[in-house]
Amino acid sequence: MKILCWNVNGLRAAEKKGFYTWFSNEAPDIMCLQEIKATPDQLPPHLRNIPEYHAYWNPAERKGYSGVATLCKHQPQVVNTGFGREEFDSEGRILITTFPTFTLFNIYFPNGKKNKERLQYKLDFYDEFLSYAETLKAKKQNIIVCGDFNTAHKEIDLARPKENEHISGFLPVERAWIDTFVDHGYVDTFRHFHKEPNQYSWWDMKTGARARNVGWRIDYFFVNREFLPRVLQAFILDQVQGSDHCPVGIEIKS
Repeated sequence: MKILCWNVNGLRAAEKKGFYTWFSNEAPDIMCLQEIKATPDQLPPHLRNIPEYHAYWNPAERKGYSGVATLCKHQPQVVNTGFGREEFDSEGRILITTFPTFTLFNIYFPNGKKNKERLQYKLDFYDEFLSYAETLKAKKQNIIVCGDFNTAHKEIDLARPKENEHISGFLPVERAWIDTFVDHGYVDTFRHFHKEPNQYSWWDMKTGARARNVGWRIDYFFVNREFLPRVLQAFILDQVQGSDHCPVGIEIKS
C-alpha cells in the first residue's frame, strides 16, 4: 500500500501545473493533501470526483486558507475532521481516517512565524494532537501521522541550521516538542531508512532556493513503533514540481 502526502500550496494552482496527471500516474492507495485553499465546489469536476477514489475534504472556514483532503481507494471505517476543540478544528487542518489496521492523521500543522500568539497556538495545537493520538494508541490502534509539521527536527533537516535557530520552524521549543513526540513512541519513517543529509521537502520560492537545494524537511510520516515493521520504505519525491513543497510517502504491508 502506497500512501503519499503533499502540501500543494493551493490545489487549484497545483492543478494548473499538472497535479491530476501526476496523481493519475502515481495512483497511490491514499493521497493526503494539505493547504488545498479551496472548497470542493471551487474545484473542477475531475478533481471533485476522481474515479476509484473516495474523497474527504476539510476546508477552512476562512476562504482561500489552509484546508486538507484525503483521497483513498478504500473507504475508511470512520472519518473525523477535528480533535473536538473549536479553536483548532475551525482552520481546516485535520482529517483522521480509520482503516482496519491503522488510523491515519492527515494534518496541516500551524505556522508560528507571524507572532508570539501564533507560535503559542502552534504549540498548543501540537499538544492537543498528541493527546488525541495517545488516546487512540491506548486503545491499541496503530497510528500513521503525515503532513506539514512546519518544523525541522534536527540540524540535518535543513540546509542552514545556524542561520535559522531563532526562526519559527527551527526554534528549540518546537524541536523539543518533536523530541517529546518521539519519546512517546513515534518514529520518523524517513530517518529510519535514510540517514544522509541534503534531503528536503520545502524550499523558499521567493529566493529560488529549490534550484540550489537550500531547503527544509518539514513534511513527515511518523508511525507508532509497534507499526514500524509494517513500513517497507519511506521516500521524498523531490523531483515533483507544482508547489513550494514536494510530496513525501511511505509503502506499507497492507
